Amino acid sequence: IEQPTFPKITEMCVKMIRRVNDEEGIKKLVNETFQKLWFTPTPHHDKEAMTRKILNITDVVAACRDTGYDWFEQLLQNLLKSEEDASYKPVKKACTQLVDNLVEHILKYEESLSDSDNKGVNSGRLVACITTLFLFSKIRPQLMVKHAMTMQPYLTTKCSTQNDFMVICNVAKILELVVPLMEHPSETFLATIEEDLMKLIIKYGMTVVQHCVSCLGAVVNKVTQNYKFVWACFNRYYGALSKLKSQHQEDPNNTILTANKPALLRSLFTVGALCRHFDFDQEDFKGNSKVNIKDKVLELLMYFTKHSDEEVQTKAIIGLGFAFIQHPSLMFEQEVKTLYNSILSDKNCSVNLKIQVLKNLQTYLQEEDTRMQQADRDWKKVAKQEDLKEMGDISSGMSSSIMQLYLKQVLEAFFHNQSSVRHFALNVIALTLNQGLIHPVQCVPYLIAMGTDPEPSMRNKADQQLVEIDKKYAGFIHMKAVAGMKMSYQVQQAINTSPKDPVRGFRHDESSSALCSHLYSMIRGNRQHRRAFLISLLNLFDDTAKTEVNMLLYIADNLACFPYQTQEEPLFIMHHIDITLSVSGSNLLQSFKESMVKDKKKERKPSSDEETESDSNSGSESESEEEASKPRRLRKRVDSDSDSDEENDINAVMKCLPENSAPLIEFANVSQGILLLLMLKQHLKNLCGFSDSKIQKYSPSESAKVYDKAINRKTGVHFHPKQTLDFLRSDMANSKITEEVKRSIVKQYLD
Repeated sequence: IEQPTFPKITEMCVKMIRRVNDEEGIKKLVNETFQKLWFTPTPHHDKEAMTRKILNITDVVAACRDTGYDWFEQLLQNLLKSEEDASYKPVKKACTQLVDNLVEHILKYEESLSDSDNKGVNSGRLVACITTLFLFSKIRPQLMVKHAMTMQPYLTTKCSTQNDFMVICNVAKILELVVPLMEHPSETFLATIEEDLMKLIIKYGMTVVQHCVSCLGAVVNKVTQNYKFVWACFNRYYGALSKLKSQHQEDPNNTILTANKPALLRSLFTVGALCRHFDFDQEDFKGNSKVNIKDKVLELLMYFTKHSDEEVQTKAIIGLGFAFIQHPSLMFEQEVKTLYNSILSDKNCSVNLKIQVLKNLQTYLQEEDTRMQQADRDWKKVAKQEDLKEMGDISSGMSSSIMQLYLKQVLEAFFHNQSSVRHFALNVIALTLNQGLIHPVQCVPYLIAMGTDPEPSMRNKADQQLVEIDKKYAGFIHMKAVAGMKMSYQVQQAINTSPKDPVRGFRHDESSSALCSHLYSMIRGNRQHRRAFLISLLNLFDDTAKTEVNMLLYIADNLACFPYQTQEEPLFIMHHIDITLSVSGSNLLQSFKESMVKDKKKERKPSSDEETESDSNSGSESESEEEASKPRRLRKRVDSDSDSDEENDINAVMKCLPENSAPLIEFANVSQGILLLLMLKQHLKNLCGFSDSKIQKYSPSESAKVYDKAINRKTGVHFHPKQTLDFLRSDMANSKITEEVKRSIVKQYLD
């Protein structure tokens, strides 16, 4: 029993089993592999094989402790479902064997815990075994019915380590699922469970309280109907809260309140937890009393959400979240709407409070989903006696109305600099979309934005949601793509840790991939959508669009790094860059000329502007080539120009500058878009190895097949628009106009 399985086998199992929700081929392979490995009946005499199997399963469960057990549940459901209609059910038989042997192992581990040398190892094994039993109970609770009385004594485990607490919580979760299925359990057994749970609720912390109240809810509501027992517990904590509220109202600075803070925190949490699992407005609890308990609880908890201590506020909000699961209609109350929306939208509000509000919404949605699944299962049992559709519509109608109230604020939480806030906001949106509670189109730009998150798990989740939406509603992604790009820039701004550095649009790793590469890969397959998307992005560089410079840099980065596959894609961009430049570039130079004051006494050199217009492309391309690390060609150009001529040109233009410097700054600002397009064109040319003639010959109206060849990307070509980066880093748009700044802008104009 003490022999560990080989770590490499465990590691391989963990890697394989996580692919259980993959594409059909892989899913089938995973199911077949683990059916042979774990879920094939073992001969009764082969104890060694069974022990190996138990150790392997519990090792894998222990290895996944931090990442969750969805894979196990999915695997077990898949396998049991596959043999539902079969006469011989090997998986069911194997599960019965495994459960019976896991219980035997638990008893052996408990005996060996007295051996101090192996205490840590066996304690960990005990937790893994009980966790595995809980996972079986979750899918097939009937398997554990005969072992319920064996599990009950573990509720009295003395808690000194984290493992001890995990044992209690998992045993409580098992009994919650199993006790309601027992036929005629003894009254002594039930009374012992109730008392054990109550002792744990009174003595231990949040996690234990939560699971024990949940277990008590199942035992009392479904089996014993011992409502007086629960009512007494509720009144104990509700009474304590009422008293503490009165004391706080009389004197908020009363020292007694500080001393009673632990009792206040426990009361807020426990009252909420009890309200989640028991409807105290039923006659079984309050008798003939006319008092509306849920409103009284709401009033009490709302009072403490305004407390000066953040810890008290958090516990009050947790309590509210629990109460709302039993009574969702309370979320329509004006004071609740104001509380939730103000916490979510206030930028200065505590991160802990934001997270707790999002957790409340997440838990409510998860609970609703569980209720609907249970209703579905119950309906299947009683065939067509119930109109399930109508039942579902009522429940989902309530959830939908609730999410409409808070949707905007939850989506706006994506723009928070703390990843934990973004994480819970994304969870809430994913649950809302999966349950079909809102029209998905309003979430698309936000999901595109979250697809640029630095954390892989979050961007993968956002990308997955987009894929699901695209399957059901073709064209939605394309419709909101540009809005999503702009929003992704806002997300990057929010999480930018060094405000002095401009926000960039590619990943700062070996791949240098565009932050919005997944969005582009979703759109690129449809030629019409792809072209419309690219033109919309290029239009943002037009001087009339008034797009801020850093956003243009962000979009240029993405355009430079998108995962282009055919030659047509970058050629199309370069073609439209030329069109934009021919109009915007000329307009920009003309507007600068018109802002200059004509000096009659000393005429400026006529050549400088003419040269600028005629050579704007070649000059800028030379500049672009500088960025593409080609200094020799640059040196030739610089050497061929006379320094004195250049200086004369600058001086001549300087004399004609207007006193009002606003047009200068406007020019410097607007010209960044033109410069970025020139740099982008040069970058794509270098990256794809296109010749000038190939670019000039390209026509968008040509047959798609002509330019359908794959791109041969060159390595080590990076997009680095130095002038724009310098412009942003020096904050030229807001800087004081000095002679040096003027000279810099004039040189930019002449270039």
